[in-house]
Amino acid sequence: MSIILQSTVGGFEAQFMRKLPLVEQAMREHGLEPSEFVISKDYAGTATIPLMGPFFYSYSVFFGEEQFTVTEPNDMVFLDYFFKRVLAVDEPPELPRRPGLIRRFFGWMSQAV
Repeated sequence: MSIILQSTVGGFEAQFMRKLPLVEQAMREHGLEPSEFVISKDYAGTATIPLMGPFFYSYSVFFGEEQFTVTEPNDMVFLDYFFKRVLAVDEPPELPRRPGLIRRFFGWMSQAV
């Protein structure tokens, strides 16, 4: 099953809907079940300029008893953020640490000529 989408502002962009299955696939690969997630899209505030809508949207994500809300300018920016959160479920790979500049300098200075 898919992520449940809700919107009080007229739905989600077509590009968002095309890329959502890729995000759902990544969720499954990281041990998450997409059907347990609800994404709700609302206006982030009132219109600041008459006859124009707000410039940002509030996206709330509900899963289990947890939730988070972010404010983004459009659906694709939100989807990118959400995708990065899905990938962050796993711990980031441990990168080898290089010695700092001072330590390298002193190491270089302590070598015999």
